[in-house]
Amino acid sequence: MAKGLQGFSWTMLLLFCAIQELGAWATRTVVEDPGLGQPGDPVLLASGRVKRGWVWNQFFVVEEYTGTEPLYVGKIHSDSDEGDGSIKYTISGEGAGTIFLIDEITGDIHATERLDREQKTFYTLRAQARDRQTDQLLEPESEFIIKVQDINDSEPRFLEGPYIGSVAELSPIGTSVMQVMASDADDPTYGSSARVVYSVLEGEQHFTVDSKTGVIRTAVADLDRETQDRYEVVIRATDMAGQLGGLSGSTTVTIVVTDVNDNPPRFPQKMYQFSIVETAPVGTAIGRVKAEDSDVGENTDMTYQVKDEEGVEMFKVTTDSNTQEAVIIVQKPLDYESKKVHTVVVEALNKFVDPRFVDLGTFRDQTIVRVSVLDVDEPPEFRPPSNLMEVQEDAHIGSVVGVVTALDPDTANHPVRYAIDRSTDAERIFDIDANTGAIVTGKVLDRETAGWHNITVLAMEADNHSQVSRASLRIRILDVNDNPPELATPYEAAVCEDAKPGQLIQTISVVDRDEPQSGHRFYFTLAPEASNNHHFSLLDIKDNTAAVHTQRMGFNRQEQDVYLLPILVVDSGPPALSSTGTLTIRICGCDSSGAIQSCNSTAYVVSATLSPGALIALLVCVLILVVLVLLILTLKRHHKSHLTSEDDEDMRDNVIKYNDEGGGEQDTEAYDMSALRSLYDFSEIKGGDGGGGPGEGGLSGNPASELHILPQWVQSPDLDFSVFRDYICKKVEQADGDQSVPPYDSFQTYAFEGSDSPVLSLSSINTWSSSSEQDFSYLGGWGPRFRQLAALYAGRRGEEDSEES
Repeated sequence: MAKGLQGFSWTMLLLFCAIQELGAWATRTVVEDPGLGQPGDPVLLASGRVKRGWVWNQFFVVEEYTGTEPLYVGKIHSDSDEGDGSIKYTISGEGAGTIFLIDEITGDIHATERLDREQKTFYTLRAQARDRQTDQLLEPESEFIIKVQDINDSEPRFLEGPYIGSVAELSPIGTSVMQVMASDADDPTYGSSARVVYSVLEGEQHFTVDSKTGVIRTAVADLDRETQDRYEVVIRATDMAGQLGGLSGSTTVTIVVTDVNDNPPRFPQKMYQFSIVETAPVGTAIGRVKAEDSDVGENTDMTYQVKDEEGVEMFKVTTDSNTQEAVIIVQKPLDYESKKVHTVVVEALNKFVDPRFVDLGTFRDQTIVRVSVLDVDEPPEFRPPSNLMEVQEDAHIGSVVGVVTALDPDTANHPVRYAIDRSTDAERIFDIDANTGAIVTGKVLDRETAGWHNITVLAMEADNHSQVSRASLRIRILDVNDNPPELATPYEAAVCEDAKPGQLIQTISVVDRDEPQSGHRFYFTLAPEASNNHHFSLLDIKDNTAAVHTQRMGFNRQEQDVYLLPILVVDSGPPALSSTGTLTIRICGCDSSGAIQSCNSTAYVVSATLSPGALIALLVCVLILVVLVLLILTLKRHHKSHLTSEDDEDMRDNVIKYNDEGGGEQDTEAYDMSALRSLYDFSEIKGGDGGGGPGEGGLSGNPASELHILPQWVQSPDLDFSVFRDYICKKVEQADGDQSVPPYDSFQTYAFEGSDSPVLSLSSINTWSSSSEQDFSYLGGWGPRFRQLAALYAGRRGEEDSEES
C-alpha cells in the first residue's frame, strides 16, 4: 500500500514537471553578454534583430530521485549554435562534474546523484560556450540556478517535546492548558507538504486540541485532583493538511492537575481523651490532635480554636505550623479536688478559603477532647494568702503578731505543721507555733532600727515533710513615741557687740526619729535654768521651728564673750517627750555694715576656717614627716658605724699583690718599690738586743697599734711563732663575733719556707730587728733577670744604713 502511494506521488510529480518544462520552452529567455551590454545600452540592432546570446529554461530537479538512469535537468543553448557540433558547452560551480554532468555537444544537463531539498534547496552554476577548434569563448560566461523540487518526504516533528502542562482542578470546559507545535522540514511554499494539522490520539475523554493552532483545552469540568492528579495525552501532527498520504508525528503531553481548596478539614475521630496530673504547671502541653485535609500545599494550612466557654478558661490551643497539628496547653492550674474531668471542644478551619467553592459546604470541623485530671499528693496551701502583718514596736517578747493558716488540699486532709525559714530570719526575731501557726515576737523590736521584716513561713504535712509550701510574710513595725526630739545640729551663733533689741540671731529646728501617723508637732521654750536670762528671747514660730532674738541693746565681749542658751523642746506624744539643747552665742566685733571682724574665741575662728577633718589630716602629715626624718638619721648613723668597723678590722685592704715578673734587667718602671715596702711597723716588737721596755719579745697594747711594719723573715732556728699565732687567733675570734660584717673565706698566710733552701728567703718583709745583716749582692750572679732585683735590694740596704747613721 505504502509503495503504491509512493509510486503515485512520483507519477504526479513527473507529470507536473513535464508540463512546467513545456511551458518553459514556449518562453525563451535571452541573456545578454555582461561584457557587451552595459546598463542603458540598446539591446536591438539597427535592423531590429536580437543580438545573439544564451537561451535556456528554468532548471528544476526532483529530490529523492531513485531511478537508475541520470535524471534529466534541462538544456543550455546558444543562439549561435547551428547544430554542427562546432560549439563546446561546459559548466562550473556547485556540484559541476560530480552531481551535474553536461553534454558538451547538445548542452543537456543531467543529475547523477540523489538530492535532498531539506539539506540544500538550490545549486548555483556558470555556463560557457567555446569554439571547439580554437577553444575561444563564443558566449560570455553566464550564471544559472538549479532548484531542488520538494516532495513530501519529511514528517512533522515536535521539537520542544515532551511537554508538561498544568490545569487547576474543577476548571470549566474549554480552559486552555498549553500549546504544542510541530515543525515540517518540507517546503511550505510548494504544495501542502508542510501544512500540519493536530489531533488527539489518547486522552480525548478529558482534553481536546485545536487542529490548526495546537492549543490543548479541557473537555470536561469535573477534573478532580484527589481522584487523579495527572494525565498522559498523546497529540498527533499530520502534514498534507491531513489528506490521505500525508506523513505524521506524535508527542506525549503530561498534564498535571493542580490543587484548589475544595476539601474542608475533617477530624478522623469525633472524640479524643487525654490525662494530666493536677500539679502540671501552666503551659504544659496535654496532647495533640490533627484534622485531615485532602488538599495539598497551603490549602491544607489550618488554624484551631477552643469553642466552649469552659475550655477557653482552662485551656488554649496553638497550631504547629510544621505538622498542622493542634497542641492543647494548660492555661490555668488544675485541681483534682475541684474538677476531675474537663471537656474541650476544638474546631479546625482552613486558613485560606477559596470563595469559588463556598457553596460546596463549610470549611471547618469540630471534635471533643476529654481531659482527665489525675490526683497527686500536694503540699499544704496557705489560706487566706495574706502576706502582711503589723505589730507595735513596744510589744513584749512573746506577743502574738498574727496567725497563718494552711490546709492540705488532698482528700486525706493530713495535719499541717509550721516553721520559719531561718535563712530569712537569722536573728530569730520571730517564732512560730508549729501546730497553730501563731507568729510571736522573739526579741525586742525597734522600728527605728528596722521598720520592716520579710520572713518565709513553711507549711508541711505532719507525716511527710517533703510536701512543703512556702509563703512570704511581710511584718510592719508600728511606731510608738519612744524617742525625744533633739536639736537638728549643735547650733552656734554670733552676734555683734552693737546689736539692737529684737535682732534675729538663729532659727532653731529639731529632728525626731519617731514617725507619728498624724505628723510631728514640736513646742519650744527656754529651759527653767534660763529663767533669769535678760539678754535673749525665744519665739515659737508654730511650724516646728523657733527663732532666737536679742533682748537688750549692745553687748560687751570684754565682760562676757560667750552665752549658753538652754532650749527645751517637747513633742506632741503620746506620751509627750522632751529634751534640752544648748545654743552657743558668741559676742564678736563687727564693722559698720554688720559684718563680723573678729571674736575672742580662737577656737571659734579656727573652726570657722578649718574643719576638724582638715586639722586631723594636717597633724597626721606633720607626724609622718617627723618619723621619716628620724628613720633617715638612724639609718645613716648605723651605716657610718658599720663602715668604721670594717676599716678597723679588715686587714686585707693593706696587702698589695703583684703577679707581673717584670721586663728584665732594663725594666725600671715595672715595680713601685714604695708600694712593696710595708706601710706598717711593729713598733712595739723588739729584737733580742733592741731593748725598749716591757713586753719584750711579745705584743703589747691595742691590736690596732700593733701593725706598723711587717717584719722581714730571716732563717733562724730559735724564732718564736706564738706572736703570729696569737694575733691571727685573736682576729679570727673578733671576726666570728661581729654580726655586722660578712664573713671572709680566706686569710693570707706567710710561713717559713724551709731550712734546705740555699738562697734563703727573698721576702721583702723585715725581721724583728731593725738592722738586718743579710747581703743580697749574690743575686747579681744569677743572671740578667736578678740583677735588677739585686740593685733594688742593694738600694734598700743603703737607705737603711743611712737612716741608722
